[in-house]
Amino acid sequence: MKNVLLLGGGKIGFAIAEFLSGSGDYRVTVADRDGAALARMPATVERRKIAIEDAESLAREIAGHEIVVSATPYFLNATIAEAARMAGAHYLDLTEDVAATRFIQAVADGAPTAFIPQCGLAPGFISIAAYDLARKFDSLRDVSMRVGALPVFPANALKYNLTWSTDGLINEYCNPCEAIRDRVRSEVPALEEVEHFALDGTHYEAFNTSGGLGTLCETLEGKVENLNYKTVRYPGHRDIIKMLVRDLRLGTRRDVLKDVLEAAIPVTAQDVVLIFVTVTGWRDGLLTQESLAKKIYAREVSGRIMSAIQITTAAGICAMCDLLASGTLPQRGFVRQEECRLDDFLANRFGRFYA
Repeated sequence: MKNVLLLGGGKIGFAIAEFLSGSGDYRVTVADRDGAALARMPATVERRKIAIEDAESLAREIAGHEIVVSATPYFLNATIAEAARMAGAHYLDLTEDVAATRFIQAVADGAPTAFIPQCGLAPGFISIAAYDLARKFDSLRDVSMRVGALPVFPANALKYNLTWSTDGLINEYCNPCEAIRDRVRSEVPALEEVEHFALDGTHYEAFNTSGGLGTLCETLEGKVENLNYKTVRYPGHRDIIKMLVRDLRLGTRRDVLKDVLEAAIPVTAQDVVLIFVTVTGWRDGLLTQESLAKKIYAREVSGRIMSAIQITTAAGICAMCDLLASGTLPQRGFVRQEECRLDDFLANRFGRFYA
């Protein structure tokens, strides 16, 4: 039985704790500074109230755990990764932040344990799925990745409900986005390059957001003409967000933007996660296109209703934890999401939530 320290007791942290502890193969300790969050954790886990202040003190808390799983806001992950390196523990997180991932990559250099950031939905599963499609081609032209976590019943002007970390959401809307255009790796602005499409009779819009590509820009640089990631929303959402972020300049006052969103936009467990990947390239001399499309809905898990974003995010990191523990993934250094084979992921007991 593996000892896991889970940092972060929010909605996603709860789902991770439920999955790992319920499997019977992990002894899970959940750590958070919020006693109320800890009280909501499953009865099958141990609880520890701590505040993350510096890597040295956190390393002492990690001692005795083989695996550290971070479900905290992205800005804490650099400290957690440093502490995991000091304590000699494997490290997994859900970050979408490009700078944090680059820092973790440096921390992982020469480490005797594995460092696997970006283990959620996007980045995370989307990278695994896109790379699996890309591997089937002799040469690549375009790889496009689209993901959205949306309310099933939109009832406000944004046609949106808060389903995960508000800090992470704002980060995606405000930070530059990586892309490959005409074989040149570059940065493009968030909230731009809007496109419209329909899937199963429902109309959507998609636009640039930060972080969703994970490490695929590095992996596919020199191998693909065009690579991009866009977030999916219902039509009209992007215009309002752009007004808040750019016209009202709340992108420079993220604390205010967070207060506005959390005060005005309710959470919901009635959501759907949409995943849409399209790869175009040459196979056997023919220009060919192949796509993967999935919709995953909220459902009951272990007697509780979990939102689709809870399920997909927690299933992603728990599957990677399983594959690490079984030796399927590399056991040391920096591990990219695309190093996991899609077949291995979907065959996993947690990855099956995507199947």
